[in-house]
Amino acid sequence: MDCLTSYFLPATLAFSKSSVSASKLPFFAVARGALPVFGVLRASRTADAPLSVDDWPENRSDKEVKLWGGRFEESVTDAVERFTESISYDKQLYKHDIRGSRAHASMLANQGLMSVAERDSIIEGLDEIERRIESGDFVWRTDREDVHMNIEAALIDMIGEPAKKLHTARSRNDQVLTDFRLWCRDAIDAILDAIRYLQVSMVTLALKNEGLIVPGYTHLQRAQPVLLQHLLLAFVEQLERDAGRLSDCRVRLNLCPLGACALAGTGLPIDRFMTAEALGFTAPLRNSIDAVSDRDFALEFLSANAITAIHLSRLGEEWVLWASEEFGFITPNDSVSTGSSIMPQKKNPDPMELVRGKSARVIGDLVTTLTLCKGLPLAYNRDLQEDKEPVFDSVKTILGMLEVSAEFAQNISFNRERIEKALPAGYLDATTLADYLVKKGIPFRTGHDIVGKSVALCVTKSCCLQDLSLDELRSISPVFEEDVYEFLGAENAINKFCSYGSTGAACVATQIEYWVNKLQINL
Repeated sequence: MDCLTSYFLPATLAFSKSSVSASKLPFFAVARGALPVFGVLRASRTADAPLSVDDWPENRSDKEVKLWGGRFEESVTDAVERFTESISYDKQLYKHDIRGSRAHASMLANQGLMSVAERDSIIEGLDEIERRIESGDFVWRTDREDVHMNIEAALIDMIGEPAKKLHTARSRNDQVLTDFRLWCRDAIDAILDAIRYLQVSMVTLALKNEGLIVPGYTHLQRAQPVLLQHLLLAFVEQLERDAGRLSDCRVRLNLCPLGACALAGTGLPIDRFMTAEALGFTAPLRNSIDAVSDRDFALEFLSANAITAIHLSRLGEEWVLWASEEFGFITPNDSVSTGSSIMPQKKNPDPMELVRGKSARVIGDLVTTLTLCKGLPLAYNRDLQEDKEPVFDSVKTILGMLEVSAEFAQNISFNRERIEKALPAGYLDATTLADYLVKKGIPFRTGHDIVGKSVALCVTKSCCLQDLSLDELRSISPVFEEDVYEFLGAENAINKFCSYGSTGAACVATQIEYWVNKLQINL
């Protein structure tokens, strides 16, 4: 017996058509029957208007000849149809596809490759298709494979022969990349707005907590005192670099592939500069082979998103720790917390835990696309159909992470009393004491040793540095004088910081002023 036919699954786990009545189905039959279900689930997850089972090719009574089907004598099998379709997710490119087609039609008319009347008919038809899509009246068909063929075939159905001229001097290879670059450009703009919103939320939170000192950590061990404002602004700086990377990516992706055709360009007298300008691109891509094979812009975009996700994950980790009983530095509002199904006392900072967790998805989207592009020969390969879902997922996820992080920042309070009680532990002023000795003319390494011995004395006495008497300090080094106590304690230590970018009050005030002005925050 064939190994496939000997493999059975329970009927309760199998999707089967009504014509199948066996209690158990062979593995291959179960798998084939299940494919349409998976397709529907996939569509409903990634699109607003999911395809129904009736739309799958084997259930359609009006399956049509492909627009590319001239040299073929038979149609593809249902399994191939299902496996190769992308309409279940790429239909979200419809606005960009229609926009590119409008520009292309206008260019073709300008170059005498279609009449003005044909151009106007095409543009009117595209406008109507866009209206139908947005009203939910447009029927997406999987036998038309993708967003481009769905729209073009619908246009032919609507206006007839003029629509057949629209694909003049254009391949789906350059068409899809034009759509994709336009989509990514819009997505970057949306992410930049979301980053700015989170930055404003973080600066606003900092403004509400002026003067609050918190322990600063290295190796998750207490290190030095820092102003909370200073710490919050560190995340604002990270976000600014994220915005910079995305802006740089936007510049590099803003080149137009339209007119590169399949890979070699065209012998028709098109004007690629006209379409590039009409679509808001800086210029056409110089090399037509590179134009249809390049996915650097997507990789760079995904990389920028992944770095942003890592920053948000670190913010999430910080706040999850600080919300714990062990720290108790922050209290999230109920509006950004969740409970437990079994433990009635629990109040969990779940949104930031998920921010931390969802960073894995964004990193995975980058790794998926890097692996996808590895080893592909020039120019276009069908593998590249798989570039869109990771990008769509990355954008959706990073926008959600940014939004909920801003919500969390707007709905937490810092527990001043708990934080102030925590400050004496950990000898946070030890480095400031070493600076004191440097100011007394002691070499830093020698001063480091003296302070280390002072800390050791405190450990034996279970006290803080500021609790040591002057005689006890002088027993370690005669350099200590009465003014040493101006350097001891978290508040005194903060007041001694003066270097550019440091946690000193004046330095942090300057940083706050910079961000208030840059982000145009109204005080």
